[in-house]
Amino acid sequence: MCGRYAITTPPQAMRELFAFVEQPNFPARYNVAPTQPVPIIRLESGKRHFALVRWGLVPSWVKEEPQSLLINARAETIAEKPSFRGAFRHRRCLMPADGFYEWKAMPKGPKQPYYIRRRDGKPFAMAAIWDNWMSPNGSEIESCAVVTTEANATLRDIHHRMPVILDEADWDRWLDPAATAKELAALMKPAPDDLLEAVPVSDAVNRVANDHPGLVAETHVRLPVVEARTAAAPRKQKPMDDRQADLF
Repeated sequence: MCGRYAITTPPQAMRELFAFVEQPNFPARYNVAPTQPVPIIRLESGKRHFALVRWGLVPSWVKEEPQSLLINARAETIAEKPSFRGAFRHRRCLMPADGFYEWKAMPKGPKQPYYIRRRDGKPFAMAAIWDNWMSPNGSEIESCAVVTTEANATLRDIHHRMPVILDEADWDRWLDPAATAKELAALMKPAPDDLLEAVPVSDAVNRVANDHPGLVAETHVRLPVVEARTAAAPRKQKPMDDRQADLF
């Protein structure tokens, strides 16, 4: 986590909530994936600014673009890991979201996707870091990664990690370049158990090309059917079958 998310709040409402200078006009996205441009809010000259950057951090000091995507940064090690510590100290940002997806392993069959959102339906800010990398040919890539922590009680049954969701009262502290390591560490914690809800959704979200409102609509989870036994109608015994068992 986090590997897919949605941002659907209209641009003007997003601008009013996050109080950034620009007036961007970006469409609703229901299935944002790594490598795609994503909106962030960062502090420049004491004011909040909106920017579109690539999701998948490229540290400024690397000589070549990494083959593996750094889409998440663990809160427990972000201050020490070479890939993240510079951005963590100097280039923190907010990633607006209306919800994110996670997949739960089922007893049988494929994983079940869940859409995780605030219970009150409001957008929220994920803690993130960004960096600016210049390639050998002179082109620049601004990129970001979501900060993650251990899952809270609400999500623990689905996945063991979750994004750090910052309380609105802590946005300024996260963006503040003068914030201390101790102050920042206190912010990187699981969300309150009653903040979020997880609803099962269609596996259409598995395909990146799908990007529509139907992806966040709650759907029925198919669970194994257990046949009840009664004394009056005992279950009929099947004859032995020595063929190879089905794989699916």
